[in-house]
Amino acid sequence: MSLGKLANCSRCDALFVQTVRDICPNCYQQVEQEYEKCARFLRKRENRGATIHQVSEATGVSVKQITRFIKEGRISVEGNPNLGYPCEICGILIRTGNMCDACMKGLKHEITQQLEVDQRLEQDARARQAEAAAYRRKQNRDE
Repeated sequence: MSLGKLANCSRCDALFVQTVRDICPNCYQQVEQEYEKCARFLRKRENRGATIHQVSEATGVSVKQITRFIKEGRISVEGNPNLGYPCEICGILIRTGNMCDACMKGLKHEITQQLEVDQRLEQDARARQAEAAAYRRKQNRDE
C-alpha cells in the first residue's frame, strides 16, 4: 500500500502529500463547499432554468469549476434545460462532450484531409523509391 507522494496542489500550489486527488485537503474542502452552493442553488425550482453564467454569478463559483462538476456528473443537465458549458473550441454552450457538433465536424474534416495528404505523401515516397531502385538496376545492367 502506497502512502502517497509529495506534490504541489494544482489549485493553490501548496505542498501536500498526494494520495488520490491532485488538490490539497484545504482546496478539496473549498471545492466541496462550491459544489454545495451550486447544488443548493439548482435545487430551487425557480433556478432550474438558469444558465451556467447565472449559476456562477449567483453562487460565486467559477464557470470553469461548474463545468468540472457537470463533466464529473455531480451536477446534472437533465433537470436544468438551460444549463450547459462552453465548447472547448468556440465557446458555444453544449450539454455533453468537449466540443459542439460544428467544431466536431470541422475537426473530423481536418483529420480526414490530413490522412489523405499523408496517404498521398506515402504513395509519392514509395513511387520515388521504386524509381530509384529501377534506376540502380538499369545502372547495374549498363555496367
